[in-house]
Amino acid sequence: MVNWKRNLLFLWIGTFITAASFSMVVPFLPIFLLQIGVHKHVAFWSGSLYSSAFLAGAISAPFWGGMADRFGRKPMIVRAGFVLVFVYVMTAFVTNPYELLALRIIQGLLSGYIPGAIALVATNTPDDKAGYALSMISAASSAGTIFGPLMGGVIAHLSNNRIAFATAGVLVLISTLLVIFWVKEDSFKKSDKRPSTIDTFKQAINNRPLMVALLLNMFTAFSIMTIEPVITLYITELIHSITNASLIAGIVFSLSGIASAIFAPLWGKAFDRYGFTIILIIGLFGGALWTFMQLPYENIWWFASIRFLYGAFFSAVFPAINGLVVKSTTPSFRGRAFGLNQTANQLGSMLGPVLGGVVAEVTSIHGLFWITGIFLTTIATISTWYFQSEFRTKPTSNF
Repeated sequence: MVNWKRNLLFLWIGTFITAASFSMVVPFLPIFLLQIGVHKHVAFWSGSLYSSAFLAGAISAPFWGGMADRFGRKPMIVRAGFVLVFVYVMTAFVTNPYELLALRIIQGLLSGYIPGAIALVATNTPDDKAGYALSMISAASSAGTIFGPLMGGVIAHLSNNRIAFATAGVLVLISTLLVIFWVKEDSFKKSDKRPSTIDTFKQAINNRPLMVALLLNMFTAFSIMTIEPVITLYITELIHSITNASLIAGIVFSLSGIASAIFAPLWGKAFDRYGFTIILIIGLFGGALWTFMQLPYENIWWFASIRFLYGAFFSAVFPAINGLVVKSTTPSFRGRAFGLNQTANQLGSMLGPVLGGVVAEVTSIHGLFWITGIFLTTIATISTWYFQSEFRTKPTSNF
């Protein structure tokens, strides 16, 4: 098997396992807080545990990107994997929220398995297969995110959340060993000089196509996370009851992820045929359309169907943005570029829930859907204008 195919196979498995390990424990942090004796300010602690990791990751990602350009993407994936193993296993032994917060900050500062996997795949895959490979990694992440909560819930039900955290650590250890023994980084080009974070930002600012990709990542993550935190409340309104609301919400949440896992490989083939920008625009306009279409339906199952279609179109967006990052950078800068890409994503994911909560409080959940849909439409329109010159010619290569 050609190396890029072997890399894709084992990084697909590793990404799936790592995404599943994350989603099998992180959604249950509020419950875990109750289990370790936190009964006051639970909402505050829950929010702090979520946002702290995002903020820490946003700060540290450019540094680790620089280290990837200096030492290689594979060593950074392995480093991040062992950090996750440590964090998950140690979380199984915490006794108070301060220890848990410290571990979450460590996780944010030192992790980066999936961004590293994306960077390695992007750099070690032939140009005419890059779109397909990036989409497959995206599908692996989506599939793991769907499977994780189910596995975590079952483990916690049969034993407890501490065992679930320990199990997550074992799973990440397996995904790290896969990289150590079976992933090879053939086309690594070491950076000419020791990268600094300041130089990284300077080079990024002077690279207009890269900055466009980073802004698209941040705004897209922002738009998704404005709605995600209130979906459960919206579902409760639709079914006019809190009975079985968690179960139905879980099903609805999973549908967009299932759609992403199904359609991401199909979008990948479209990337390789038509280029990243055209499919990006289709994904953005499709995401905006199906955001608006979530408003008229008062039947929960119609709403769930629309969420599936929303996920189908949005599964094109992030792989396309990753492709634009690759397209706009040289191999020697690519690790830092994906570090910045991770920072942009983390910032959007951190700010989205804050503004979404404020908008929903001031207007309504319906108002939040309207504003998010308008926001996505604006992004898609501006992107169409910016990339219009690329639509006139059919690309012979993505790079």
